Amino acid sequence: MLVTLSVGFLYIGWRLIVPFHLQSPYKQIAWIGLAFMYLIPFSSFFLIRFAEEWSDALSWIGYLSLGLLSFLFSLLIIRDAVWLLIFGGQKIVSFLFSSPPFVDQTKREFLLQATNLGVIGIAGTLTAYGVYEARRKPEIVSLDIPIASLPKEFDGFKIVQITDIHAGLTIKRDWIETVVEEVNKLSPDLLAFTGDLADGSVRHLRNDVAPLAELTAPYGKFFVTGNHEYYSGVEQWVHHVRELGYDVLLNEHRIIAKNGSSIVLAGVTDYSGGGFMKSHTSDPHKALTGAPTNTTRILLAHQPRSLYQTNGLYLDLVVTGHTHGGQFFPWNLVATIGQPFIKGLNKWGEKTWTYVSKGTGYWGPPVRVGARSEITVLTLRKG
Repeated sequence: MLVTLSVGFLYIGWRLIVPFHLQSPYKQIAWIGLAFMYLIPFSSFFLIRFAEEWSDALSWIGYLSLGLLSFLFSLLIIRDAVWLLIFGGQKIVSFLFSSPPFVDQTKREFLLQATNLGVIGIAGTLTAYGVYEARRKPEIVSLDIPIASLPKEFDGFKIVQITDIHAGLTIKRDWIETVVEEVNKLSPDLLAFTGDLADGSVRHLRNDVAPLAELTAPYGKFFVTGNHEYYSGVEQWVHHVRELGYDVLLNEHRIIAKNGSSIVLAGVTDYSGGGFMKSHTSDPHKALTGAPTNTTRILLAHQPRSLYQTNGLYLDLVVTGHTHGGQFFPWNLVATIGQPFIKGLNKWGEKTWTYVSKGTGYWGPPVRVGARSEITVLTLRKG
């Protein structure tokens, strides 16, 4: 991350500040301002681990800066690619036909500065819109999931999924209260929380996540770990989530019974969990050991890539999150790495439905463009 952001920072300075030929002290002010936009997010990363009480003060400034820098870098790359095609073509034509360039150096200088102003304006507009989208009340996404093996008693059974809340730097108690209010309005039969509850310690965020205890579902509230639980003290968070009234599934399954019939609900630790704690190595096969095979089998997993570990398990539905639907460009390209799906309802093999939520919160920059946060209602249907 340090190397990637450093390259991006230097590229922005080279292509955005240098062409304006600023004189002292404005040149120094521009570079110092850009440097602060680069350094503040790293300060937040450092403080959240060593001085959490100070991290909140920098978080909004730091992560908004990171969002703006991301848009600036992306737009400059696109602009410069077009620039290279146009003026590279001009040089080739001039060389082949010994003709003067159709855009001279003075016009090129003007176009460069004009497009730089345009890039700044567009990046600022996208950042502002992205903040609006990220901070909106999550969208309610409702889908029917047809399952041939579903017992008739579970026809219409409503599973509400929340995931990737990332309570911490910019997501606080007020946001979580809104989520809780919206979920309870949906009257879920069962609640599935597929990980990444928080970025920070239980000690620091206890009050912010407290409203999650108010969620109710007659057939249970279930939780599986996400990768961010491991960054923030997984054992403490597993204990606290249980105190909030959730059944934490660590490579385990439960039998959900209704009117004499039952379905299987299993849950795995995060795909990366074994890298932090050997006992948390993700294992869908272990999670379903001893589970009946003659009924509907549902798996909760944080990352879609857990599908790669499910061969031979005869699953009807896998419910995941993690990708945030990409959240915003260009990070949507990064989110696809190693993942079979990035969002929505998909089919894995011939039988298994897979749903990938875009996330109920957001991570890092409080920005979403083209990937609105969601609370998901998955209604099981016989069929």
